[in-house]
Amino acid sequence: MKQTNLTINPKAKGLIFDLDGTLADTMPIHFLAWRNAAARYGIDFTVELFAQLAGIPLYPTVEKLNRMFGMNIDPTEMGDIKEAEFEKNMHLTPEIKIVTKLVHQYHGKIPMAVGTGGARRLAVKTLEIIGLAEFFEVMVTSEDVSHFKPHPETFLKCAAMLGVKPEDCEVFEDGILGIQAAKTAGMMVVDVTQYYEVTIGK
Repeated sequence: MKQTNLTINPKAKGLIFDLDGTLADTMPIHFLAWRNAAARYGIDFTVELFAQLAGIPLYPTVEKLNRMFGMNIDPTEMGDIKEAEFEKNMHLTPEIKIVTKLVHQYHGKIPMAVGTGGARRLAVKTLEIIGLAEFFEVMVTSEDVSHFKPHPETFLKCAAMLGVKPEDCEVFEDGILGIQAAKTAGMMVVDVTQYYEVTIGK
């Protein structure tokens, strides 16, 4: 039974949102893009594998696949194929309204940031597609950090740029690695998958 009302913690002085699967329902599109790209290399990219890798940036995902399958795929080559597949269909991305409603509600009242493991160009494009490009003063992407989720650097950098202490930030996430990163950062965290239906691979 999904919960129907998403609210912020009254203690929160800064809000940080993951992007894919949190603000934008891009995960089914990302999954198909990975599945199609991986198939070219003989890898059966399952829903379970996708869940395990969610939150890891593009090229490190290929490096992880190499380790898992004992392969030597060029990360740039496969990663670029995957991004091209994703970009073909990203215009179909719907917003996740139960989460974006919070953005509209607290815009201009509480400082807000996006902390994503994705590339900046596609993150900006995704926000444009769901109509939120003007709502965030801070965005931290995979290009802005040395350590990716589950390392807390993404969220700690968001907090620093917002000028809010980590313990006063509330993170909204859908991924296991992102939730772990928020907890490690000492932040309040909400798993948004409790609030909407996930339909990847169905």
